[in-house]
Amino acid sequence: MAHLIVVGGGLAGSEAAWQAAERGLKVALYEMRPVLSTGAHQTADLAELVCSNSLGSNLPDRASGVLKNELRRLGSMLLQCAEAAALPAGGALAVDREGFARLVTEKIQNHPNIQVIREEVKEIPQAPVIIASGPLTSESLSRSIAALSGDEHLFFFDAIAPIVHAASINMQIAFRASRYGTGEQDEGDYINCPFTKDEYYSFVAALETAERIELRSFEEAIRTGVKAGHFFEGCLPVEIIAERGVDSLAFGPMRPVGLRDPRTGRRPYAIVQLRQDNLAGSLYNLVGFQTNLKYPEQKRVFRMIPGLENAEFERYGQMHRNTFIAAPKLLRPTLQHISREDLFFAGQLTGVEGYMGNIATGLLAGLNAARLYHNEALLTLPKETMLGALAHYVTHAALKDFQPMKANFGILPPIEVDGKSGKRQRGQAHAERALLALETYLNEHH
Repeated sequence: MAHLIVVGGGLAGSEAAWQAAERGLKVALYEMRPVLSTGAHQTADLAELVCSNSLGSNLPDRASGVLKNELRRLGSMLLQCAEAAALPAGGALAVDREGFARLVTEKIQNHPNIQVIREEVKEIPQAPVIIASGPLTSESLSRSIAALSGDEHLFFFDAIAPIVHAASINMQIAFRASRYGTGEQDEGDYINCPFTKDEYYSFVAALETAERIELRSFEEAIRTGVKAGHFFEGCLPVEIIAERGVDSLAFGPMRPVGLRDPRTGRRPYAIVQLRQDNLAGSLYNLVGFQTNLKYPEQKRVFRMIPGLENAEFERYGQMHRNTFIAAPKLLRPTLQHISREDLFFAGQLTGVEGYMGNIATGLLAGLNAARLYHNEALLTLPKETMLGALAHYVTHAALKDFQPMKANFGILPPIEVDGKSGKRQRGQAHAERALLALETYLNEHH
């Protein structure tokens, strides 16, 4: 008989199951795929990455880098798998999607304390459990969670970016480079598609008038239809960004800073970057180009991108509903439910955003579920740590304006630095304080 049930075999659920199993618990990990599909996933592998293949910055003075260093110290299995499946991506950690998911699946399935069960969980189990069912939680389990909370779910709409075949990219126009010369011109980690001013404005005009996919009935927004405010600000479709002003994209995902077109020697007016998506280097995704355009429209409009005029698409972009609970009303910083100590939530369902945030909350929930089983004090990590700050945010934010939150320095307590210090120096100060706070806390709590 299992000591712990984990619902959901995504990033959070896989990490949670591993951490609990490593501490001696018998874990039953439930994953409904492939018996029941989500509509966004494509395989039956655990920890499949849907939206992007990037796990954010690896630089130690960036918020995502701080969180990664904390997870290394805490022994994250999924971060180890990600680093083993890493692809060139400048200062970011990007992975081969299939290779990463296979590594995680093999480790989980081969762990002697974990049993993977391929079936849907329709109600919250009346046993020690971690709910990590993700933003595409099934309708049955969603109703059970809603019944427990007594409130409707909060939700927002998320979108994923297209992927093109590398062989179809016109390298007579596109060029390889990383921003600010971090890679040699012919060995940069990104493929860059440069726009002139006229090309950019023509592209934006086409983007704004292109037809969009109608939302499925279960994805209709708050009774009155989808408005831009219902999208998660950190993952807006490009067509929504374009609506905010003709130059919004040029100052957003298409900003050309740190890059020069080798054909002209000058900085382009705007640029689309493509990042390697698989180990073979045969697929590239359009960075920051989440979209909900109809598929024929994607093909027509995105082929207006210089260098992609003959692009062959492996996957078109799409939009889907992401569900999350009213965590400030329902969860403690330990990720326990406020009225049931053996019920934990983890991952995007809690209101954290980003792959690393999902992994991190899965790790914390797994550790605390194991500590609860062993009658040990549960961990509430210091707010000076990135993971502690994320857990504090999702459990203390004002519910009225509650939106999913990625790792960022804005959720950490203020830090005193030299007034002349720049962004990098402040980031480094936060990083040093976070690791010191984590080390001190772990020493105190064994």
